[in-house]
Amino acid sequence: MSKNNLYDIGLSERFIQEAAMYDGNLHLARVSAQHKDMYRVITENGEIWAGISGKLSYSASGADDYPVVGDWVLADRTEDTGGHAVIHHILTRKSCFARKAAGTGQERQNIAANIDTVFICMSLNNDFNVRRIERYLAITWDSLAVPVIVLTKSDLCDDLPARLREIESAAMGVDIVITTSMSADGFTGISRYLFKGKTIAFIGSSGVGKSTLINRLMGEQVLAVKEIRGDDDKGRHTTTHRQLLVLPDGGGVVIDTPGMREIQIAGADLSRSFADIEELAVKCRFRDCKHEAEPQCAVKQAVADGTLSVKRFENYKKLQREMVFEVRKSTLSAAQAEKQKVIDMMGSLRVYKQVQKNNRKNKGNK
Repeated sequence: MSKNNLYDIGLSERFIQEAAMYDGNLHLARVSAQHKDMYRVITENGEIWAGISGKLSYSASGADDYPVVGDWVLADRTEDTGGHAVIHHILTRKSCFARKAAGTGQERQNIAANIDTVFICMSLNNDFNVRRIERYLAITWDSLAVPVIVLTKSDLCDDLPARLREIESAAMGVDIVITTSMSADGFTGISRYLFKGKTIAFIGSSGVGKSTLINRLMGEQVLAVKEIRGDDDKGRHTTTHRQLLVLPDGGGVVIDTPGMREIQIAGADLSRSFADIEELAVKCRFRDCKHEAEPQCAVKQAVADGTLSVKRFENYKKLQREMVFEVRKSTLSAAQAEKQKVIDMMGSLRVYKQVQKNNRKNKGNK
């Protein structure tokens, strides 16, 4: 039986050293897919099914304590001849891409773990949106992975230089790769990021071409692909769950994710994704300047001069508010956090109290 070389799919000495702290009868494996409460894991002897131990489930306090695609885990076997394997431990993640789970709760949803590079995919058709790129960048930097912007469907773009200028102004210092499926060499630009032992995660909206790109890298049709809709130039959702795929010829692994048009922030690094605004803020007169009505605000001056885009500044403030609100929710009750959010929007506690009073009065008149 041919054995898998786990180093080829991302195993490193840090995981081996941590694994040595546990039961020596357990085996290293990497999570390749999740299906409800069961997982597919890659071991040295192949890919098998695994569940989690009762102890691991009992001690879990939230989503962070459950395995996610890309995790390195310790399982009780490397083959499934005696039933499915059991995962007993999750090794410490070196990076983790996460978003806020859907709904009004405070739960994070981990997308993938132990990623080296995140390919932020954006199509050059009507789906193109610089503000969404800024959001993805903030979350990617926070994950501790390195972002690369992959622009797909360049054959559908009427003015590529203009699009590149927009991206470059919002993603200073971030690599940009242009791709197209209309030519045999349309994806060669991404090959320089593919190495043995490296993990690449693909994120982006539905229909931007992630599946087409991954199929080209795999050398075969492993993922379903659908054409864009003719009525609005938007793609259709194809990937339904996260999965890790091993690239041929020692090219490392890729993680495909379902399309995410609007991703809610669970954590973000604005200092790196908006480095230009952070640098301007240092020149403001007041150290705690909110860049609103304060005098001698370098950020507002840059907006007035036209050296800083109004839309970029507005998106920065929007993401900043989202981060503050998420922090408050983790320390305040839901009612307290919502109250503070309304106060921030209205400008003062007095206005908030007056609104509450009017609401009670209107309710009593019904």
